[in-house]
Amino acid sequence: MKIEIWSDIMCPFCYIGKRHLETALDQFPDQHFEIEWKSFQLDPTIVPQPDKNVYEYLAERKGVSVEESKQMHAGVVARAAEVGLDYQFEKAVVSNSFDAHRLIQLAKTKGLGDPIEEKFFKAYFTEGRDLNDKDTLMELCVGIGLNALDVKEVLEDETRFANAVRNDISEAQQIGVRGVPFFVFDRKYAISGAQPIEHFEQTIQEVLKG
Repeated sequence: MKIEIWSDIMCPFCYIGKRHLETALDQFPDQHFEIEWKSFQLDPTIVPQPDKNVYEYLAERKGVSVEESKQMHAGVVARAAEVGLDYQFEKAVVSNSFDAHRLIQLAKTKGLGDPIEEKFFKAYFTEGRDLNDKDTLMELCVGIGLNALDVKEVLEDETRFANAVRNDISEAQQIGVRGVPFFVFDRKYAISGAQPIEHFEQTIQEVLKG
């Protein structure tokens, strides 16, 4: 079964959705699943602000206090904790995810799409790493097994894999994706959002029935 996932590594529900899917897949140990990660940007206009965390950024965008911003995030922090994820929004650095997506496209060509998604999600939401910093991106990519020279070439040439990212986003628009995460199962069924684990299990069962 092929599962395509449109996702943005700066989307908190995408990381939660990843965990929900993984938990569901564990219920089908005899099945082979091919996972393909697809690029998506929730806000392609974001200007990197390495000195500003997500709480502060949202407070400015929404015209609220930082404390109110924290309260707005409390629910998603709690949901993340339910699946073993430690969200640290006070550390999360405001970034534009386009370069990271180009590197995800590189990783996909090496069979490392899932490891790099996991690495980037954790780096952003838990470790407070700056995903617009080239040294940081290099370290994270090499850490999952990518060749340093390949990564360097992508970071130095802004056109490398840029069309692949844009094509994923365009495809998402064509099939009606309005937000992420968005999961497509064998091009037959789709799940929008970080739905409960049971919903993923039921959808997989329906696909397997044919």
